[in-house]
Amino acid sequence: MAETKREIERKYESDDSGLPDLTGVPGVAAVLDKGVAELDATYYDTADARLSAASLTLRRRTGGSDEGWHLKFPVAPGVRDEIRAPLSDTLPRALAGLIRSHVRDAEVAPVVRLRSARDVRDLVDAEDRLLAEVSVDAVRADRLTADGGSAQWTEIEVELADGGDPDFLDKVDKRLRKAGVRPSRSASKLARALAETEPKRKKKSRPKARQDGTPASGTSASATPVTAGDHVLAYLRAQRDAIVQLDPAVRRDLPDSVHRMRVATRRTRSAFRSYAKVLDRAATDPIGEELKWLAGELGVDRDQEVLTDRLTAALDALPRPLVTGPVRNRLRTWARARSGGSRRRLIAVLDGKRYLALLDTLDRLVDEPPLLTAAAGAPQKVLAKAVRKDFGQVAALVEEALSQPPGADRDLALHDARKKAKRTRYSAETAAPALGGPAADLVRLMKSLQGLLGDHQDSVMTREALRDLAAQAHAAGESTFTYGVLYAREERRAELAEAALPQAWETIGAAMEV
Repeated sequence: MAETKREIERKYESDDSGLPDLTGVPGVAAVLDKGVAELDATYYDTADARLSAASLTLRRRTGGSDEGWHLKFPVAPGVRDEIRAPLSDTLPRALAGLIRSHVRDAEVAPVVRLRSARDVRDLVDAEDRLLAEVSVDAVRADRLTADGGSAQWTEIEVELADGGDPDFLDKVDKRLRKAGVRPSRSASKLARALAETEPKRKKKSRPKARQDGTPASGTSASATPVTAGDHVLAYLRAQRDAIVQLDPAVRRDLPDSVHRMRVATRRTRSAFRSYAKVLDRAATDPIGEELKWLAGELGVDRDQEVLTDRLTAALDALPRPLVTGPVRNRLRTWARARSGGSRRRLIAVLDGKRYLALLDTLDRLVDEPPLLTAAAGAPQKVLAKAVRKDFGQVAALVEEALSQPPGADRDLALHDARKKAKRTRYSAETAAPALGGPAADLVRLMKSLQGLLGDHQDSVMTREALRDLAAQAHAAGESTFTYGVLYAREERRAELAEAALPQAWETIGAAMEV
C-alpha cells in the first residue's frame, strides 16, 4: 500500500566544518542528536531519462526509518510529494502506474547509486515537538553504466516536520547563512549525481531546418515561436504536456485533476478545428476523435458529480419549511444510480493500450507536425484571421439565440453559442503570445461570456434532473413540492442569465470594435 508525504526541505553546501550551532534559531529549545544512519539508494530511469526530464525521482532505498520505494513529484520550489511503497525486489505496481504516462512501454532501470552517511539532528521546541530534521549527508554517487563516473560531496538538508510552519525554514536559513553556509546549487542529490557522474559524449549535431523553413523535429520545443505554425505547435505541445503531467494526479484523485485533464483535451481539439489552415485535418481529425473518447471517459462521473453538487447546494440553501419528504435520500439514491463509472474503470482506461497509443500519437504530432502552407505565414495574419472567424461564428450564434423566444430552441441555441465561445477563447489563447493585448482581451471577454452561458446551461441541465427526481418521488408516493420549488429557482436563474446576455454582448461588441 502506497502512502503520500508532503516533503518541504532546503539543501545547502557543506564542508569539513559540519553543522553550525542551531540553538540560536528562534523557537528552537534543543538540538537532539539522533545518530548516524547509513542509506543506500538506487535511482531508476529510462535509457533516455524521461523521468529526469519530467523532474520525477524514483528510487529504492534501504536504511533509515523510511526504507522502501519512493517516487517524488515536484509541487513547488523546495516542495515535493513523496509516494512511498514497501521495500520489494521489483517496482511496486502502484508506483509503476504513476509513471506510465511518462515512460509508456520503456523499461526503467538503475541509473545511479547513492550511498550516504546521514548524521541527523532534530530541532524541537520547548514542548519537545519536532520542528525540523537537519542532517549532514556525506554522499558517494556512482553512475551505473560502463562509462559512468563517481562523485563525492557533503551537504546539509533541512526538512520541515509534518504539519510545520514553512516560515520556520526561513529562520533556519538565516542562521545557516550567518554561519557562512550557502544554498546548494543542485535541486536534489540525484540532479547533482547525474551532473557530476555524466560520461563524456560527443556533441550532437544541430538539427537542420525543413525545406519550408519550419524547425526540424527537436528544435521547436525550446525555440521562440516565429511563424504561425510555431505558435500553434507551442500551444499543442503545452496541452500534450498537461495531459501527460496530469495523468499521475488523476490516478491519485487529486482535486480538479480530472477537470484539468479534460480541458487539455478540449483545447487540443479546439486548436485542430480553429487552425485547420495550419495543420492538415486529414491527420488531426482522427486524433481529435481519440481525444473526444478520452474526454468522455474522464467525464463519466465528473458531470454527474458537478450536477449533484449543484443540487445539493440548492437544497442546502432552502429554508427548512420548504423541504418536504425524503429529498436528500432521494437525491443520494438518484446520484448513485446515475453514476456510470468508478475509479477502477478510469485507471483501467489510463493503463489501456488505446490511451497510451494516443499519447504516442500526440508526441508524433508535435514532433513531426502535418503542416500546411499557411504554417509558414506571419502569425499576425494567419492566427488573427482564424480568431476573427471563430468570433464571427460566436456573434452569429448569440444573435440567433437572442432573436428566439424563451424555450427549448433558445436553450439549444445558447448552448451552441457557449461551445463556440469556448472554442474562440482557446483560439485566442493560442494567438495571444503573437497578437498581444487584443487576443488577451478576447480571452477575457470569451471567458466571461462562457461563464454567463454556462450558468444558463447548468440551469437547463439541473431542471432536467429535477423533473427526473420529481417523477421518481411521485412514483414512490413522496411529496414533490420541494422539487417544484427548486425548479422555479433554477428557472429564475436562467431568466436572469438571459436578461444579462444582451448587455454583456453589447459590451463585448463595443470592446471588439476598439
